Amino acid sequence: MLIDSHCHLDFPDFQEEGVPAVVERARKAGVAQMLTICVRIAEFDRILKTAEQSEYLDCTVGTHPHQAAEAAEMEFTTADIVEYSKNPNVVGIGETGLDYFYDKSPRDIQKENFKKHIAACLETDLPIIIHAREADAEMAEMLKTEGQGKLRGVMHCFSSGPELAKAALDLGFYISMSGIVTFKKAEELREIVRDIVPLDRLLVETDSPYLAPVPYRGKTNEPSYVTETAKAVAALKGVSEQELARQTTENYFSLFTRAERRAPA
Repeated sequence: MLIDSHCHLDFPDFQEEGVPAVVERARKAGVAQMLTICVRIAEFDRILKTAEQSEYLDCTVGTHPHQAAEAAEMEFTTADIVEYSKNPNVVGIGETGLDYFYDKSPRDIQKENFKKHIAACLETDLPIIIHAREADAEMAEMLKTEGQGKLRGVMHCFSSGPELAKAALDLGFYISMSGIVTFKKAEELREIVRDIVPLDRLLVETDSPYLAPVPYRGKTNEPSYVTETAKAVAALKGVSEQELARQTTENYFSLFTRAERRAPA
């Protein structure tokens, strides 16, 4: 039993075939549940309709740093996030965070957007799903100061350096590995998995439709492919694939406490 802790099944890539078919293929591959992630709070209704297509899907609510300026223009507030999060399908808040690589939204607006999500998490006690790119120092500082030592969450699709990994772990966060860990040039990331992140703080994800793992690299990613990421992480941690699946599943439910366990695949 594996769980894909981060995918985007509302994206156009999955609409022609249909979400139920994608979910069924994942189930046959041994992926029991999937968490489909919101990147635009303005499109939460679409996320919710996606999650409602299968009992094996949970969802989140939030605004990605790329869309932070858009959310600010629409005047979305912490109260809006909290209100949407009351839906029983919602198990977390995000994805949100800082992306200083693409800078698709001004950095000050990204930070304000991030603060609203942190405040919503503190009010609801739901975990936060964090996107961080080229913003390691500022991310670590904001998690510490804005989170007030009470914030729970996951650093999704982790590709940052060891210092941010350590800072997040010190704050009680989980670290999620995507297909990047299988890429040839990702040796530093493999070292972080092997030497820094304990087994009881690891999650696995696809971030589909992006970042398909080897041997599917270049194809449209999908939840069934999380098995390849899990296989790579298991080898790095020196445990069996079964043990990795068991532990990451337990980690998922320890973090996403609102999520309900479905029957294993």
